[in-house]
Amino acid sequence: MSSKGVDEQCLGWAARDASGVLSPYKFSRRNLGNEDVHIKITHCGVCYADVIWTRNKHGDSKYPVVPGHEIAGIVTKVGPNVHRFNVGDHVGVGTYVNSCRDCEYCNEKQEVLCTKGSVFTFNGVDFDGTITKGGYSSYIVVHERYCFTIPKGYPLASAAPLLCAGVTVYSPMVRHKMNQPGKSLGVIGLGGLGHMAVKFGKAFGLSVTVFSTSVSKKEEALTSLGADKFVVSSNQEEMKALAKSLDFIIDTASGDHPFDPYMSLLKPYGVFVLVGFPSEVKFSPASLNIGSKTFAGSITGGTKDIQEMIDFCAANDIHPMIEVIPIEYANEALERLVNRDIKYRFVIDIENSLKEN
Repeated sequence: MSSKGVDEQCLGWAARDASGVLSPYKFSRRNLGNEDVHIKITHCGVCYADVIWTRNKHGDSKYPVVPGHEIAGIVTKVGPNVHRFNVGDHVGVGTYVNSCRDCEYCNEKQEVLCTKGSVFTFNGVDFDGTITKGGYSSYIVVHERYCFTIPKGYPLASAAPLLCAGVTVYSPMVRHKMNQPGKSLGVIGLGGLGHMAVKFGKAFGLSVTVFSTSVSKKEEALTSLGADKFVVSSNQEEMKALAKSLDFIIDTASGDHPFDPYMSLLKPYGVFVLVGFPSEVKFSPASLNIGSKTFAGSITGGTKDIQEMIDFCAANDIHPMIEVIPIEYANEALERLVNRDIKYRFVIDIENSLKEN
């Protein structure tokens, strides 16, 4: 895990303070280690995590912050002990770039749950004390364990959002057996995560109902994404009509919202999974206990889940809906993300826009 010595200068965009304003920034990355992969970044997805840490929303930002943890690119060098990748391979890097590799969760390829804490791809403290810097940059050096094969026929721009948004919904869906054809799924919120939940749900053979606060997303949900039903969550009649009708619910909404109305839509033994981060979770014990329901949380996923999800997307022709932008547009993109003005994921074209001034 040593990172002695440094490689060539890395170009990036960084925030210097809690204003979160990004601007060009040069820095050094570690030299290629024996088990490291050197990746020329071609694309990087824009995630709400980029807003959180560039703007110090959690009070723990370590400036300068180079955000980005939905990374896709091409292998340009490999360390002598790397066995899984070769120069020219298409690869992805997700939300973490290190873990202890020795605890029960790492041994089960669920490194995101590492007992010592997985090391975040940006604004994290690596085991050698260095601060990690993310994918709004020209290249990255990562241990091969935390890199993922992207099939050559799958577009790198489409692959980037899979590394966070995609696996955040895929992992709990598979874990809670939401891949049973004929079952019914409710998806709360239709953003970067929600639209992927709809796509996975349809690929799994589920009947999918989308719940949104805005009727403006109805046509796109039903036509472009293939959802079976669309419900405006404030419409009490529509909500009551779906009582005890759903086997599963994935809640991707991070804005505060009531939970009891949604819990009432689950069948007995139904499963509700929360992947968003509202300020609080509150519901009546009766909503959970009556009907023997399950309420669970989840974050991204382990390395096994991530590779499985990428392969599933490639095999089933599943692509996120993206808006490709140049790095110069990153500040506007983050502001639009805050205002929910995106369908459904920004992806930065690093390869063609990140240039030395």
